[in-house]
Amino acid sequence: MADRIWDCGPAHSALLDWPDAPTAFLEGPDSEQLCVMKRPRYPRQYLVAPVQSDGFRPHHFSGVDEPNGIAVPDDPVRAAAAVGRRVLPRLRDALAAVRHNAAVQPDPPHRPPPPQVARVVTLTWYEDGALGTPYKSVPEDARTDLYGLGFRYHPHQAAFLLPAAYGEDGRDLRLRALVHQLAQRGIGVNLRHAPTPTTAVLRPAAPVPTGPSVTAHRR
Repeated sequence: MADRIWDCGPAHSALLDWPDAPTAFLEGPDSEQLCVMKRPRYPRQYLVAPVQSDGFRPHHFSGVDEPNGIAVPDDPVRAAAAVGRRVLPRLRDALAAVRHNAAVQPDPPHRPPPPQVARVVTLTWYEDGALGTPYKSVPEDARTDLYGLGFRYHPHQAAFLLPAAYGEDGRDLRLRALVHQLAQRGIGVNLRHAPTPTTAVLRPAAPVPTGPSVTAHRR
């Protein structure tokens, strides 16, 4: 029940701490619903809090402030006056905002899938800590971007490599800029780790005797 209480104050906390506390519900003429319970540790007070209405989805409540509840005395007349003055106006405003959200966006705002790209630059973390990619795997119109962001071409390795001198922060800034620039060209960027070498180290074989062993005996 606590997850439906439209309150971030005492009523919500009370239901979390005393989930089995007796509660009553009051229905209003315009789908308003209130939860009423005795206030723990305050024998002459009650807590009155709005309840989220059924028929809405979680994202409809996003961005809507909780109308919140109040503590009222055990005098019915004074309690009703306080609820009518302080709770119901906030509840009606919040319900109007929720109904507006439901009308504007009935379904959750799921993110669309990424577009498919025909060209991709794959950057690899190598075992020695270098970050780079083979030169021939980079589309020609993307090479200028790599040069401009500090990648260097190493002919003897046939690869673009990002110097370690930039440090971790400088490298991260350049990677974000590269992703942004290449995305504008319709080129994707992947990051991969180089596979760990699996070549086993062979132990030297034990020497093999080349002839029969001879044991000398003294007479």
